[in-house]
Amino acid sequence: MKEELVESIQSSETSSLAAQFSRIGRIGFILQLVVGIIPIILVISSFLVQAPISGRRTALPLMQWLTIAGVLVLIFTTYWFWSYTRLAKRIDDPATRPPQSALVAKVWTGILASSTGIIFSIIVMVVEVSILLYYFLIAPQGGIPVMQMTEQASWISAIDMLSLLALVLVIVAEILVLVLGLWLLFRTSQGCQEFA
Repeated sequence: MKEELVESIQSSETSSLAAQFSRIGRIGFILQLVVGIIPIILVISSFLVQAPISGRRTALPLMQWLTIAGVLVLIFTTYWFWSYTRLAKRIDDPATRPPQSALVAKVWTGILASSTGIIFSIIVMVVEVSILLYYFLIAPQGGIPVMQMTEQASWISAIDMLSLLALVLVIVAEILVLVLGLWLLFRTSQGCQEFA
């Protein structure tokens, strides 16, 4: 396993940094489009269906803002990975090649953005799952029914699960982007032939 990793790193040293930025930029952009479009649709539909239904559990406003912020970070990182493909063209041309420190800074921005999106999503998921657990714990422990009519009329709806599904998909996309960003940081920090 170790030998395979060393061989893959050595073979990647021969490919240019511009090719790495172009390839990783395209992969990250496409992955985020494919995985990220679902959470965006789910979050939009979740907020459109927020009609006041009697007894429906309402989300905390901070959690709604953090969910929107997580989706906005996903949109930003999608754009950021698209910009890596544009940056690859500049790296390939010696006349317009940015300094290595600028490339490292650009990759760090993408890594920090995806890490921020992961943190936002994890905070919202922990709070939402805790609230759902609370509702399940106060319900009679009978099994299937999830609706309970008590003095305080409230229930768990499918919208609650849509919100969690959207957050899980945002985390999946952001973790994939984080891994790709770390690979680009490694390749940029490594001595490359463009900067020799």
